[in-house]
Amino acid sequence: MAASTYCPDCSRLIGICVLLGALWEIRAEHILYSVPEELENGSFVGNIAKDLGLEPRELAERGVRIVSRGRTQLFALNLRSGSLVTAGRIDREELCDRSPKCVVNLEILLEDNVKIFGVEVEIIDVNDNAPNFGAEQREIKVAENETPGTRFPLPEAFDPDIGINSLQGYQLSSNGHFSLDVQRGADGIKYPELVLERALDREEEAVHHLVLTAFDGGDQVHSGTARIHVTLVDTNDNAPVFTQPEYRVSVQENVPVGSRLLTVKATDTDEGANGEVTYSFRKVRDKISQLFHLNSLTGDITILGDLDYEDSGFYDIDVEAHDGPGLRARSKVLVTILDVNDNAPEVTVTSLTSSIQETSSPGTVIALFNVHDSDSGENGLVTCSIPDNLPFTLEKTFGNYHRLLTHRTLDREEVSEYNITVTATDHGTPPLSTETHISLNVADINDNPPAFPQASYLAYIPENNPKGASIFSVTARDPDSNENSMVTYSLAEDKLQGAPLSSYVSINSDTGVLYALRSFDYEQVRDLQLLVTASDSGDPPLSSNVSLTIFVLDQNDNAPEILYPALPTDGSTGVELAPRSAEPGYLVTKVVAVDRDSGQNAWLSYRLLKASEPGLFAVGLHTGEVRTARALLDRDALKQSLVVAVQDHGQPPLSATVTLTVVVADSIPDVLTDLGSLKPSADPNDSGLTLYLVVAVAAVSCVFLAFIIVLLALRLRRWHMSHLLQASGSRLASVPASHFVGVDGVRAFLQTYSHEVSLTADSRGSHVIFPQPNYADTLISQESCEKSEPLLISQDLPERKGELSLQQQAPPNTDWRFSQAQRPGTSGSQNGDETGTWPNNQFDTEMLQAMILASASEAADGSSTLGGSAGTMGLSARYGPQFTLQHVPDYRQNVYIPGSNATLTNAAGKRDGKAPAGGNGNKKKSGKKEKK
Repeated sequence: MAASTYCPDCSRLIGICVLLGALWEIRAEHILYSVPEELENGSFVGNIAKDLGLEPRELAERGVRIVSRGRTQLFALNLRSGSLVTAGRIDREELCDRSPKCVVNLEILLEDNVKIFGVEVEIIDVNDNAPNFGAEQREIKVAENETPGTRFPLPEAFDPDIGINSLQGYQLSSNGHFSLDVQRGADGIKYPELVLERALDREEEAVHHLVLTAFDGGDQVHSGTARIHVTLVDTNDNAPVFTQPEYRVSVQENVPVGSRLLTVKATDTDEGANGEVTYSFRKVRDKISQLFHLNSLTGDITILGDLDYEDSGFYDIDVEAHDGPGLRARSKVLVTILDVNDNAPEVTVTSLTSSIQETSSPGTVIALFNVHDSDSGENGLVTCSIPDNLPFTLEKTFGNYHRLLTHRTLDREEVSEYNITVTATDHGTPPLSTETHISLNVADINDNPPAFPQASYLAYIPENNPKGASIFSVTARDPDSNENSMVTYSLAEDKLQGAPLSSYVSINSDTGVLYALRSFDYEQVRDLQLLVTASDSGDPPLSSNVSLTIFVLDQNDNAPEILYPALPTDGSTGVELAPRSAEPGYLVTKVVAVDRDSGQNAWLSYRLLKASEPGLFAVGLHTGEVRTARALLDRDALKQSLVVAVQDHGQPPLSATVTLTVVVADSIPDVLTDLGSLKPSADPNDSGLTLYLVVAVAAVSCVFLAFIIVLLALRLRRWHMSHLLQASGSRLASVPASHFVGVDGVRAFLQTYSHEVSLTADSRGSHVIFPQPNYADTLISQESCEKSEPLLISQDLPERKGELSLQQQAPPNTDWRFSQAQRPGTSGSQNGDETGTWPNNQFDTEMLQAMILASASEAADGSSTLGGSAGTMGLSARYGPQFTLQHVPDYRQNVYIPGSNATLTNAAGKRDGKAPAGGNGNKKKSGKKEKK
């Protein structure tokens, strides 16, 4: 196989073909048309659809339109025929003045592919203007001595048409003295001159009337005329002469109005009126007369209007100097306008997209705009720019067109709207710029899921909350917009203790507020683990999750429960034993309690709420241990009742109480029989005992009040019955013993009024406490009962009033005193004067006697709870035959009846060999008391 040879001509040929193709493509983008001026509106210019390679119907489909920069639109598109037509009357002279070639440039835009085609339309001149002299008549003064052959300038006609349609020549009306000669200047302009053919004679004809006609060419010839009046004057043989045949001046376009441009100067050697020179413009056009002014006397040319380089950069002004008789001289003033950077660039937005999706690919066209600067040279060069921090770029296309493109993918969550400032700056000094603002909205798509501000949440709710209570609120933010940012909330399905979480809490799908559907119990549910889902409303929807832990806070809703001592199930009452030999601090028992609450609500403290013997026992504040506070004395009762309260530290605090029965004995077997009788009522109807006791106390109070009233009445009657009572005193010995109060009745009274009575209807019910004042610590002696006293007389005593003898009552011993433990009050605990005496008021004494006897009478009738036969004080029935009066202190020795000098004693006392107390008022102390 032969090796390939290098052909340099082939590569050169390929390069030429590529160059020709590029030139052909550039040429293909330029379309040339020509149209004569003064056509009617809608006249055909060219088949633009065919030249673009499109069908007429495709013009509308592909968005083909004409782009203009604000100038009057001269052409239009006929979308039905696909033709370019005129949009109005076109005047070539108005567009291009006297330019040899008049071309109108326009751009055709294809919207679908954003492509620009340049179209050049050449405006062809037609003969639509006739030559015009400017003035209808002209006067020429000629000296009568002018020699034949003398030439006189004639006014020139002006025709704005060009070519064959412009001014072609002049004609002069026939006359015998003058002829017409047309001269052609270096610039090709024809100047008519009047030539004197033969001598003039002013006396023969002073004025010659001539008609000068100017005509143009073209298919239809137009002409204009001017009347020339030739006036013969005296001889003026010297015409004015300009100092320069041509004046040149350059001026910047921003020169102020009124500035002097230059001064033309012409001289005339004649004297007098023939030497006075005046100046004027020749062939004055409207534009020249509006911009420049010539002083006819001084020859100063000043600026009359604003000069604009963009309107015209050069002016050719013909000036004329003439003397008095009319000799004239011509000169030219050539004015060059220098461009200054006085025009800022113009930006015309041709195509604009106001919204773009944030997922659009880089290179997406946002806008197409054209930049134009009316200045020239460097002042007309324009550079476009946008801020560097924007994700856009500029790309220059055909001519001065630029495209605004995306440089990278946009993100609406970062910037939702762009205000793009396109700055067009020219290269002049100083540079001028124009800013164009393009607003672009970035359309949102659902590309962001809702986001929670925290990874997890902790919420707290107190137990026992009401149903429907608001627990917590979660909020998720979605940076998207509209429906893509609308967030709904839900809870993930799960179970707690076999029940679905939806039965415990619910969430508002719109606000994210969680509500409790049930009342929580801290002892059952300590916390709930939830998973909250936030979903948006986009397509497809996006979601995110967050964990929420709800902690149930404990409240003090459980009272302490006492575990020990527990209520026995056999119906008996629990009893604690304490030996009499116990030292202070001896542990008797311990109250054990628990609280189902937690924390501070479960902290328990113990205190002794009530005791039958205050100061004998103490309870540990935090341990609940019941200990002896002092050594046991013989006077301490056998049976002690303690009420211990257990209280927690919640707010508000809750408490429970327990009643302890402590039996004090040296020998435990001796009291077992007695303890067996301490059985609480098993009847559930005993729960109403509290009500009955309240009613009973109220009844007793009423009876007591009635008793006091009766006692007062009796006291009032005593003063006149004293003699009757003394007379009946001798008969008291014969009164039966049944008329007096028994010892057991006195003992029952003392147990009732000497202590505070704690009545408990049921160990499982509430405790009702009826505190009673301690009226006495002594019993009535038997001897005092045998004395004669009106209050001790039986009910049949009034029938025997006449038989009674009066006896004077012995006064009490005022030196007798009670110890602190024996004073009236609850267990002798009342504070008072240590040296206080028994009340010696007669009314109080008798009232106390009446109460003692009344209570004793009830006991004697069998209502006493102690019961029993005489000599045992009712103890035999409870503790057995072994419990006689020898085991029980004789309380009768401690009973003192005011007004008597004796204390009570019984047969047992006498049997024990104890002598009755004398009337000296001294009392015998005993430390043994029994309390119920």
